Amino acid sequence: MNEKNTHSLPMNAMKEIPQAKPDAKQIVGLVKSGGRVSGYKLSDGQVVDKMIGVQMARMGDISGVGISIRNGNEYLKSIPDGSENNNLGNLPSVTL
Repeated sequence: MNEKNTHSLPMNAMKEIPQAKPDAKQIVGLVKSGGRVSGYKLSDGQVVDKMIGVQMARMGDISGVGISIRNGNEYLKSIPDGSENNNLGNLPSVTL
């Protein structure tokens, strides 16, 4: 499989990929509850729950993510860029 196809498969799994604003924040940490992501820590220090994070991404306020859906629940997913370092799953967990 060539590299272009490798990147397009995860992209096709996304429901939508919002256009980020120039001043959009990045996700720097994951808030977890019972091993599942329940929220996101943003580059400005703000912590938002998963639903608010999806709404912010949809409005262009969070960059580098797309919106996926599983079992009727929307969540954020890293936009594939060939780098594993910035994948949401590789970010540190945040305790509140």
